[in-house]
Amino acid sequence: VVVRAIGPSLGSFGVSQPLGDTVLTIVDSNGSVIATNDNWQDGNHALDVQRNGLAPPNALDSAIVLRLPPGAYTAVVRGANSATGNALVEVYDLH
Repeated sequence: VVVRAIGPSLGSFGVSQPLGDTVLTIVDSNGSVIATNDNWQDGNHALDVQRNGLAPPNALDSAIVLRLPPGAYTAVVRGANSATGNALVEVYDLH
């Protein structure tokens, strides 16, 4: 899957008070952190995100590529430096 946290890009779509810099964390059902990303281009899987045509429009948006076994997961989005604002979480199944 690809999980994206879009914040900075939302302003161009008329969303008020978009989160200026998203930090995305994926947590499993036991509360363990599986992965985290701040600024999608800095992530370990930035090329995989691009190859799947899912590169976020803004470098400050977040994206993570994961292989997950069946189960429950939570996507936590926060603002870098404790910033607040509106964000959108998207999950794409690559199969």
